Amino acid sequence: MLDFCAIDFETATHERNSACEMGICLVENGEIVETKTWLIKPPSFPYFNRHNVAVHGITAEDVLYAPTFDEIWYEAEEMLYGNLMIAHNAGFDAGVLRGCLDYYGLFKPKIKYLCSIQLAKKSWKGLHSYGLKNLANQHQIEFNHHRAGDDAEVCAKLSMLAFDQLMLTRNEEVADVMKNSLKLL
Repeated sequence: MLDFCAIDFETATHERNSACEMGICLVENGEIVETKTWLIKPPSFPYFNRHNVAVHGITAEDVLYAPTFDEIWYEAEEMLYGNLMIAHNAGFDAGVLRGCLDYYGLFKPKIKYLCSIQLAKKSWKGLHSYGLKNLANQHQIEFNHHRAGDDAEVCAKLSMLAFDQLMLTRNEEVADVMKNSLKLL
């Protein structure tokens, strides 16, 4: 059966270590079992770039009493452990995860990750846009865009639809069909 987790980050600045929100959606046996969202106080606190705030709406006031990344990592790592990680525009999210782990001197786990844009392009050829919002609209999935938990959950739902489209039912099949798209954190 398909087991994976979808992850999404929102950032306070252009710095890769500036996660201000992280969402993880855990999928076991092809079913969503949990979606968790953490607000995070970034190293840049109290500075938030106005362009970033314009995208996600998260401000310094929202994270005033939030934990730092290193304080929530143990819980997030437990959800990620042993799972394929999927993100929409995965290069960005993997870069933020790497940036946060490096900033706090935390061990980088060996996680294989896949970009759901690549998965969508393989599943639904010829779309004019493979953006998360467009794909969600195409599949009648409503969500609060640019909030990490919502984006992670939509990424998971779209990935499951794509796996169905490609008739993939096991992680081994995903690894075989998407081998050129799989990367290591």
